[in-house]
Amino acid sequence: MAGTRLTYLICFDDHRTFTEDVRKRFSDNTRYEVVSFTSQNDFIENFRKERDKNDCKVAIIGVPDNKDQYESVGNLGMEIKRSDPESGIILLAAPDKIDDLKKAVRYNIDSYIPRNANTILRLHNTVKKLISEHSITVFRRKRNFSLYVLLGFLVAAGILILIAWLKFPQYF
Repeated sequence: MAGTRLTYLICFDDHRTFTEDVRKRFSDNTRYEVVSFTSQNDFIENFRKERDKNDCKVAIIGVPDNKDQYESVGNLGMEIKRSDPESGIILLAAPDKIDDLKKAVRYNIDSYIPRNANTILRLHNTVKKLISEHSITVFRRKRNFSLYVLLGFLVAAGILILIAWLKFPQYF
């Protein structure tokens, strides 16, 4: 299956708390590339880089415990979706702050994962889900293009048969 060739896991981790765990979990360099940033500007610039459409990009954002910074996380998510609408966004937050985060940041987020012992497993499952959705989108695009080409060929063949029938009725 020639779907997603490479998945970019782009982490925004202020305190570098979860990046090494993500690197250990996604250690296959032929399928995953894990990149970590501590600056929002560098993080956004990485999303603006032009990559192949078959490559899947997933943003993993470590949300601070301070409720005042939820608005900046929401703006960061909107900026990511503006620069690359097909990318996935995963937010990691403290378990007791998840409900407040869901209320503050509603749009453009694919998953909210609490930080606990199962964080990396949940993150792995969510990334696999996002890769599958991206592959389905890529194959849907290819299918639609093939159907348009087939439809164009059938219309052209129909027109040629009609012209031949009008010009040479003795052969039909």
